[in-house]
Amino acid sequence: MCGRFTLGATATDLAAQCNLATVPPWTPRYNIAPTQEVLVVVQPSPQASQEAHLHRWGLVPSWAKDPSIGNRLINARAESVASKPAFRHAFHDRRCLVLADGFYEWHKEGARKQPYHIRLRDGRPFAFAV
Repeated sequence: MCGRFTLGATATDLAAQCNLATVPPWTPRYNIAPTQEVLVVVQPSPQASQEAHLHRWGLVPSWAKDPSIGNRLINARAESVASKPAFRHAFHDRRCLVLADGFYEWHKEGARKQPYHIRLRDGRPFAFAV
């Protein structure tokens, strides 16, 4: 995943698409950055229905002395997420889906970085598995 993403869908549209009973108040946003609140879907237990919640984007491990470490812990490599100390516990016990409808990747062109917005062809929301 990248360092910025978008979620332009309304709470009503997200509730319908994700089969959620309720969605917290959500204003469409087009430049979501680390440390900001993001809309996630969780399933509190195997018997429970999925729920939407607002969470701060960035992982603060239980052993961290400074919560600002969450600014840097926004991505994990699939091949090492289960074994890295920073991500291991959250990967096994605290999973969620981060809702988005696009994300940005940058291409360096000389001294300048050009952002590219990547999304599904039909513009529908999707989820990042966390």
